[in-house]
Amino acid sequence: MSSLFSSFKGTAQSLTSIRRPWRDFFDITAVDIPTSSSDSTTRIAQNITHFRLNYTIVLLVILCLSLIYHPLAFVTFLVILLAWFFLYLARDRDEPIVIFGSLIDDRLVLAALVGLTLAGLVFTGVWRNVLVAVVVGVCFVILHAVLRSTDDLVMDDLESPYGHVLADGDEELDSPRGDYSGI
Repeated sequence: MSSLFSSFKGTAQSLTSIRRPWRDFFDITAVDIPTSSSDSTTRIAQNITHFRLNYTIVLLVILCLSLIYHPLAFVTFLVILLAWFFLYLARDRDEPIVIFGSLIDDRLVLAALVGLTLAGLVFTGVWRNVLVAVVVGVCFVILHAVLRSTDDLVMDDLESPYGHVLADGDEELDSPRGDYSGI
């Protein structure tokens, strides 16, 4: 039981370390119209990489708000969210999953969680609410990512979606096109 709490605490600390401050996320002075479609796609990639946990929280809040008038569905999806968190997102990938003495493959866990989520959608009858909430959330994320300028963002090269291009020539890269280095 204590290992479960220590695992939860460690995961919570690692997640809070990647969450960006909300004042940076909602910085109105950073709103700017992109100059081209290339600029838009670059902004989307950089903002989603930089604000990934903030976007996840926004999507989950929108989903919870869509289920507010369906308490059974809300509790069901809270349990499913906890299952996703503990069985897939928060666990160490090197640590195998053992259930009833049997070693369980990651793909089997992922398939079971997807099946559980779909069953929750069907049995609670709120699949339309969830679908609309996800569409609204994704539209918000894309709109924010396009309009939020990336000029003031500070990212590590490894965190950047273009990190493999910016990497030093000394690092070993698994690329079929060879080794890239910064110009």
